[in-house]
Amino acid sequence: MSENNEDVVAKEEKTGREVVRREGEPTGPFKAAAWGALFVGVISYLIGLYNSNMELNEQGYYFSVLVFGLFAAVSLQKSVRDRDEGIPVTNIYYGVSWFALIIAIALMAIGLYNAGSIVLSEKGFFGMAYVLSIFAAITVQKNVRDTQRAREME
Repeated sequence: MSENNEDVVAKEEKTGREVVRREGEPTGPFKAAAWGALFVGVISYLIGLYNSNMELNEQGYYFSVLVFGLFAAVSLQKSVRDRDEGIPVTNIYYGVSWFALIIAIALMAIGLYNAGSIVLSEKGFFGMAYVLSIFAAITVQKNVRDTQRAREME
């Protein structure tokens, strides 16, 4: 990319159309992959939860842990990024963000470890869908922020 904040123009070979991307903005395919991963992770997790033989209170627990984990991951990513960019973040909020993500992951791990009503393969499925969802949520939040920042630099 250029160093003087000019738009980056790339020609697609098949269609011949120009694609304008601002300096620092993630590419369209990268944004789509992040959103796709988030969609696949969350939907897979929810379908697995719906099809499980767990009681309703167990399903509610795992749903709550998913929502809590997604929020905690996005909150932590934002606070880490804010600090890196010199935007003030209180130590309390920064610490709570780390604590919330650690607790969310621990609740998921402990819940799966102690779940006697689901088989080992289902535990692995829920764990992988959870990790994919959290990673994708962080990436989507980063992409949104990078895109917003690139557009503000115009």
